[in-house]
Amino acid sequence: MAAEQGDQADAGGDSNPGIGGRIRRYRKERGLNLTRLAEQSGVSKGYLSALENDAHARRPSAETLYAVARALGVTMADLLGRELLSAANTDIPDSLREFAEEENLPETDVRMLSAIRFRGETPRTKERWRYIYTAIRTSAAIDQ
Repeated sequence: MAAEQGDQADAGGDSNPGIGGRIRRYRKERGLNLTRLAEQSGVSKGYLSALENDAHARRPSAETLYAVARALGVTMADLLGRELLSAANTDIPDSLREFAEEENLPETDVRMLSAIRFRGETPRTKERWRYIYTAIRTSAAIDQ
């Protein structure tokens, strides 16, 4: 029954383009329902649902944003739709930046990928970045 309720709460569309819409997108990308995200973040399922479905919902505190971001494996900047202020952007190869923009990757994932070297070489094509990223995301199921 609880799983059904979690799924019912997920039934809404992605019509909220703000923080709630980004939370929903990252949550769905990770295969989480609201119940599971609530458990992992310590934020109530009702509040998460309100954030995702009501563009006029009360803005979350920094503490809440941090908890949700951490549970989703993204940065607070990702949830806010802002670019992280860091010098790391200069170290991101053009092919990775192109792939990241096409796939709308979180900045934390882009930074993680940018550190990858194989035999001292950085991947050169967006296709290779896609292959590597897919392999990493797919392998996450092994840990569970």
